[in-house]
Amino acid sequence: MNKSDKIYIAGHRGMVGSAIHRKLKAEGFQNFVVREMRELDLRSQRAVSEFFKEEKPDYVFLAAAKVGGIIANNTYRAEFLYDNLMIQNNIIHQSYVHGVKKLLFLGSSCIYPKLAPQPLREDALLTGLLEPTNEPYAIAKIAGIKMCDAYRDQYGCDFISVMPTNLYGPNDNYDLKNSHVLPALIRKFHEAKLDKAPTVEIWGTGSPKREFMHVDDLAAACYFLMQNYSEPGLVNIGVGKDVSIKELALLIKKIVGFEGELTFDTSKPDGTPRKLMDVSKLEQLGFKYSIELEDGIRSVYEVYLEKQKPIAEQGS
Repeated sequence: MNKSDKIYIAGHRGMVGSAIHRKLKAEGFQNFVVREMRELDLRSQRAVSEFFKEEKPDYVFLAAAKVGGIIANNTYRAEFLYDNLMIQNNIIHQSYVHGVKKLLFLGSSCIYPKLAPQPLREDALLTGLLEPTNEPYAIAKIAGIKMCDAYRDQYGCDFISVMPTNLYGPNDNYDLKNSHVLPALIRKFHEAKLDKAPTVEIWGTGSPKREFMHVDDLAAACYFLMQNYSEPGLVNIGVGKDVSIKELALLIKKIVGFEGELTFDTSKPDGTPRKLMDVSKLEQLGFKYSIELEDGIRSVYEVYLEKQKPIAEQGS
């Protein structure tokens, strides 16, 4: 990529898209094209076609998606399948039609079978049944990978796919109804500390193990791969180590300074027992993460506290 190239970041206001935007600006890129959801409905074939015809971007980062936690995925199954298929189909196809030089498609670690051997290798894709609670989202993302590969095979498009592990960082979603586990726990512990609550309830048994990567590390990996990788298939992006949900909760409890106890609601689903990415392919290409989990959570919590100040002042 040259500094003068026009770069389209689909989903630039989300946690992933905004991190990629920050990374590229830090590297000296300035020629961006972005649209907010209210300006461009990515589910509309006509709207996306007209956008690409008008803007003609050179490079595309496809970070736009309908996302959510276990409950949201399991409740809005049709929306997660339809919206994500339409978004990625439109952007990938129009990137081909309008001669985009390179596209990077962002998937999710949930594409892997529920009981795939750990750590999850790229070649585990489509070797078993998916986790039922997020199957629609996973199927959409698998279709995106295969679409990129098919357009590479048939049309010679330089479209690549990356699969991030669980992410956290600036611009995360803290809505307890549809957020992921790490931001949900930050909010739960923070509010429990303010309320001097005796306990904080954790969904599930606390035994599932998850890997967490700061979104700034993901953005750095995407920038690296956009310049250094051009092959079919996919590349895992992660840190290569995991923690149990209970261990994560105890770490956040310490960082927030909550002094009560943990309780576990075992009526809530655990989801996949373990999701650890094999990142040997990424490391062999020459990239390794830099932000450790405790440091990352501390920085995220500081930002969260800053955002809570105006709310507290309004209520006083």
